[in-house]
Amino acid sequence: MEGILETFGLAWPKFISQVVIVLIVYFILSKYAFGPILAMLEARRQRITDGEENLKKIESELEKAEEKVQGMLDEANGDAERLIAEARESAESVRNQKTQEAVKEAQSIIEKAREASKLEHEKAMNELKSDFGRLLIDATSKVTGKVLDDSDQKRINDETAGQVAL
Repeated sequence: MEGILETFGLAWPKFISQVVIVLIVYFILSKYAFGPILAMLEARRQRITDGEENLKKIESELEKAEEKVQGMLDEANGDAERLIAEARESAESVRNQKTQEAVKEAQSIIEKAREASKLEHEKAMNELKSDFGRLLIDATSKVTGKVLDDSDQKRINDETAGQVAL
């Protein structure tokens, strides 16, 4: 076996010194290089895990917020529909009230027009009676050839007015 070791160039003191050097380098690297790198990788892994948990939490909060917003929108739509219905009812009430006021005003105008027409009719009838009486007096004075005095004229006017009024 010693022949094989010499063939391959294995010298025990060199081999042991190389193993010691490799172990020293390994301990130095593990303490100053591998340790911080592994710690940094663990910190990253932890941040990623925390980020995923936060993302899940944010997604659940977003769903709750969307549900809340939808609820608020539904409530606002209900309020809006109620307000629209109230506005329609109010408008209908105002329209009915204005229609009634317009009908009353139209009736008032018609009544005033009737009264004015009645007064105008009475005035025209009085003028007609007066004119008719004057014409009758003129005709009577021409037929009788007598000039009628005030009492005769009054009597004829009264008789004529009584007959015309019938």
